[in-house]
Parts: sequence; C-alpha cells; structure tokens
Amino acid sequence: MPRVSQDQLDARRHEILSASRTCFARFGYNGATVHRLEEATGMSRGAIFHHFRDKEHLFLAVAEDDAATMAETVARNGLVQVMRDLLERAGNSEGDTAGWLGTQLEVAHRRRTDPAFAKRWAQRSAAIADATRERLQRQRDAGVLREDVPVEVLTQFLELAYDGLVLHLATGRPAGELAAVLDVVEEAVRRH
Repeated sequence: MPRVSQDQLDARRHEILSASRTCFARFGYNGATVHRLEEATGMSRGAIFHHFRDKEHLFLAVAEDDAATMAETVARNGLVQVMRDLLERAGNSEGDTAGWLGTQLEVAHRRRTDPAFAKRWAQRSAAIADATRERLQRQRDAGVLREDVPVEVLTQFLELAYDGLVLHLATGRPAGELAAVLDVVEEAVRRH
C-alpha cells in the first residue's frame, strides 16, 4: 500500500476544513449532518473522521483555524485591518467569506447555548483579545494611539465594532458605506 506524505495529509485536511466551513455556515452545526459533510467534502465519513475524531472536533478545528488566522492578522496589522480585509472579501464575493462569516455566527451561538463549548472556546477568543491588546499597546508606545482611554477599553471598542461588522455582513445586509465607517472607527482610537 503506498504511503501518503505529510504534505498530502495536510492538503486533505485543508480541503476538509474548507468544505466543512461552507457546510457549517449553510446548515449550522446541527444541520451539518455527517451525510451533508460527506457531500460537501466529496469524501467518505471514514476519510473525514480519519483527520477529525467527530463532528464537534471538526467544527472546533474549522473555528480554531479561523481564529488562528485572525489572531495572526491582528498581531501583524491590527483588528481594524481584519475588518477591512473582511469587508473587501465580502465585496469581492469571495466564496470562503460566507463560510467564514457563518462559522463566526455558529461559534457565537454555541458559546451562548453550549457551556462545555464556551469553556473550550474561551482560550481561542482570549488569544485574539490578547493579540489586539498587545498590538494596541505597541501602537500606544509608538505614540500612534490616544492616551486618554485605557487600552482595555480600546480593545473592547474594536471587538464590538468587529462583532457588529460580522453580524451585518453575515445577515446579508449590504456593505454600503462600511469602509467609511471603518475610517471613523480607526480615527476614534488614533491620537489627535
């Protein structure tokens, strides 16, 4: 039997995550049955669950993948840039954006309704908040951010703006002047 390389395994895992993200976004966690996941990925349940222990671990991997990508972008460019990227992707009708937005809503729903999931997810959301705080502190130390508002308050302000943008786009509302709104958000945290 031929051996499968680690690159091939990683590529297969990425394919499963991408297709599952779209399935979870379209049907929600409960509606994304194993049959639907098989259809979405084009793989058997054995192939899917070779990489992930069960549906919950698959969903958590999708959400973790999104959270890790977001935390990296926040650390590098800030949360406002994450929002700008999201708005640009939504405006370009990039296929994965709808799945990503749907996953964000499903994470929010499960955090509210599933205490065990909420407890597991707390570490992931803390990583994003920490990256935001650290980036804001670096910006403050560089003299770019306003000094009359604590970094923690600025962090919560940006998180609230982000959550509002995700909800706005995920519910299918038009982007309208959201780029200008993000300019206002960014200006609100800058030093004058």
